[in-house]
Amino acid sequence: METPTKYNLLLLWPLAGAIAVLAWWLFHDPSRHFERSVPGMDERPDSSTLQEEVVIGEHFQQFSTDYTPLTESWPRFRGADFDNISKSGIKLQSGFGSPGPKIAWTKELGEGHAGAAIYQGAVYVLDYDEPIRADMLRCFELKTGKELWRRWYTINLKRNHGMSRTIPAVSEKYILSVGPMGHAMCLDRASGDLLWGMDIARDYDSEIPFWYTGQCPLLAGEEAILATGGKALLIGVDCSSGEVLWETPNEGGWKMSHASVMPFEFRGVKMYVYSAVGGVAGIAAEGPRKGSILWQTGEWNHQVVAPSPVCMPDGRIFLSAGYGAGSMLLQLQEKEGAFQVAVLTEYATKDGLASEQQTPIYYDGYLYGILPKDAGALRNEFVCVHPDNIQKIVWSSGKANRFGLGPYMLADNKFFILDDHAVLTIVKPSKTRYEPVSQVQLFEGFDAWAPFALADGYLILRDSRQMMCIDLRA
Repeated sequence: METPTKYNLLLLWPLAGAIAVLAWWLFHDPSRHFERSVPGMDERPDSSTLQEEVVIGEHFQQFSTDYTPLTESWPRFRGADFDNISKSGIKLQSGFGSPGPKIAWTKELGEGHAGAAIYQGAVYVLDYDEPIRADMLRCFELKTGKELWRRWYTINLKRNHGMSRTIPAVSEKYILSVGPMGHAMCLDRASGDLLWGMDIARDYDSEIPFWYTGQCPLLAGEEAILATGGKALLIGVDCSSGEVLWETPNEGGWKMSHASVMPFEFRGVKMYVYSAVGGVAGIAAEGPRKGSILWQTGEWNHQVVAPSPVCMPDGRIFLSAGYGAGSMLLQLQEKEGAFQVAVLTEYATKDGLASEQQTPIYYDGYLYGILPKDAGALRNEFVCVHPDNIQKIVWSSGKANRFGLGPYMLADNKFFILDDHAVLTIVKPSKTRYEPVSQVQLFEGFDAWAPFALADGYLILRDSRQMMCIDLRA
């Protein structure tokens, strides 16, 4: 047998290499390090942050006490009446013309989607300052944008489609905020002094939602209303002392969602309606039953719930969520003080009104909203439906007018709609057709998703990096 020469061995090496590559291709599992992809599970907050010791509200800096008080307020998420409709009598611009609307001021903010609240000439917004790792409540003068004060605490957060995304609740006496990791902070409105703080996740074994806390807190007189999940579903806290006054049992183990608690009065009974991860419930808001569950259903159960319930006077409640969850319409009924809830209809995202992030507006008997990106041919269009046939689109804005995840509100008989890229559109309310009035590019925006705030003719809006105040007075 011929002894292999160095030349013959060199010829065999490429063959051996090819055999090795083939074996690797056959037996190597390229997905062994992959995790199963579940809608909404990408970029979840690092759970180790929950263990961080946070001294809530420990720092304060005041810049000025001089500002111009005004008369109107937008004191919370969706305004004074929780419907995203301005009741002001101030006339607003019907069109922008040239050179466009008057920009009163702009402010650079940390990356996020937190909208503002306004109280009689002062603007309150939750911000995250990356350089100093601070979750920060800031107060500005509405007319000029001058910063009046800020209160903050240190917490390490990583970017997670932005950081801050909640709107403070403001009353004559109090300011209530909830930070990205569920740190509630209650301040004296006039001075900015800290009254109390609460670590919701720590105190109630709560699980922070996928993209940080999205729930906007609620002030009800002298009580702070917070949806905790975990050991309780909702809690009521004394605003002056921080004492927990009542807790709603959470026997089903429902979790905190991105949705906010909506007050609702039906048949003379005041309640809080909350769309949690696990179901939706109505909780007594007054009387000896305060904090107890009046009704609930687990028929509505989705992992990523951002829009809040839309409660209509006749007891119908519209629910929606993103990531293919679609929508559901409930009917609340009352008989001899007992409440029951029934599912009227449930349908997929592409089959009727649905929403991924913003909460639809109920106005003059109709519902208006922006469809999600997975709504088929009508994706991201502004639409109108009637609750009697909620799966039938009365009209849509058309494929040339898509708005993404941007906010919208109704003021002075006009819809103001902001798209993802900070294009502001005025639309006339109509029950028959889409009637655009005017449109303007405000700036080169990116992810302009935060809900609006409007008071005394000044509109506060923002994208992920900057906040702008527009003087919309006619």
